[in-house]
Amino acid sequence: MSPRASTTEMPAIERLEPSVLVIPTPAPESDGTLVWDHTTMVIVEVAAAGAHGLGYSYTHAAAAAVIEQTLADIVVGTSPLAHTHTWMEMRRALRNAGTGGIAAGAISAVDMAIWDLRAQMLDLPLVSVLGAVRASVPAYGSGGFTSYSIAELEKQLSGFAAAGMGAVKMKVGREPARDVERMAAARAALPAGVELYIDANGAYRRKQALSVADRASVLGVTWFEEPVTSDDHEGLRVVRDGAASGVRIAAGEYIYAPEHAGPYVIGGAVDVLQADVTRCFGVTGFLRIAAMAEAFNLPLSAHTAPAAHIHLGCALPAVISLEHFVDHVRIEEMLFDGARAPVAGNLSPDLSRAGMGISLRRTEAARFAA
Repeated sequence: MSPRASTTEMPAIERLEPSVLVIPTPAPESDGTLVWDHTTMVIVEVAAAGAHGLGYSYTHAAAAAVIEQTLADIVVGTSPLAHTHTWMEMRRALRNAGTGGIAAGAISAVDMAIWDLRAQMLDLPLVSVLGAVRASVPAYGSGGFTSYSIAELEKQLSGFAAAGMGAVKMKVGREPARDVERMAAARAALPAGVELYIDANGAYRRKQALSVADRASVLGVTWFEEPVTSDDHEGLRVVRDGAASGVRIAAGEYIYAPEHAGPYVIGGAVDVLQADVTRCFGVTGFLRIAAMAEAFNLPLSAHTAPAAHIHLGCALPAVISLEHFVDHVRIEEMLFDGARAPVAGNLSPDLSRAGMGISLRRTEAARFAA
């Protein structure tokens, strides 16, 4: 069957439009390796026969140019049912440009929009198209920026716990000398039974990370994310092997293609694999990473962008949690009709809405158009 639409299958995609939004943060924020005061979001809309699909990526504005100049010609005229062929053609088209980073964000946003369109045209929620395995998925509260005062850190994390979340995550690594103090304050602010996670965003060297893992274990930390740079797969394995059994090592948010998950999975680099549908070549890529995680009996946690991950989290057996990241929660609640809030610490899709269940609030989006 040709990937170009025929009269016997879904109508062809008629239009693809990217746009760029730049949303300021309430105040400057930081983690172990980066400082920022805004979030850039590339939105993709596709249309066919009166139906509309929506995708997005938190990436550089240059991804919109990649979509407009290269990917649009590949996508327009294809059937939403031919999404795998279209995905492969997009990857081929960007081979010489490099398919990581900006290019991966571009493909991810387009692929997500096509999956959303396909489900919209079937008049089914995306989780039903994929096949549900659960009604909801646990969310953990995430923020705890290194730019926060101790009081701000305690207030935010205890607020997540009060909302019913069973785990919360804070950033570490910018001022290593203060990490123990900040972790201790965070732990003291949380009720018993609520897990404390830490995320260094690759700020430490191997031996430094092992030392932090030891101290974190004493404080009851149960999750240590990117203790070293995620490019150092051997270093992640060293920290994983050396950390106390109660401290799980997590990484994978910078997996840009499904095959890049191999060193994490096969090499034993992590206890929990992460993936981000807005970076890993979209829904198609996320499904492949989830299959790899399941094959190796490795739990998978979705990184940020909660509105994009709810249906995937409820459809894939390997997924154990979604990240309820404060920056993206604020943006998605502001820009999308249909954005979901956790109930008793869990996120569930709205089965009364087709596709991903979200639609763009155009008046709000126009305020941030770049």
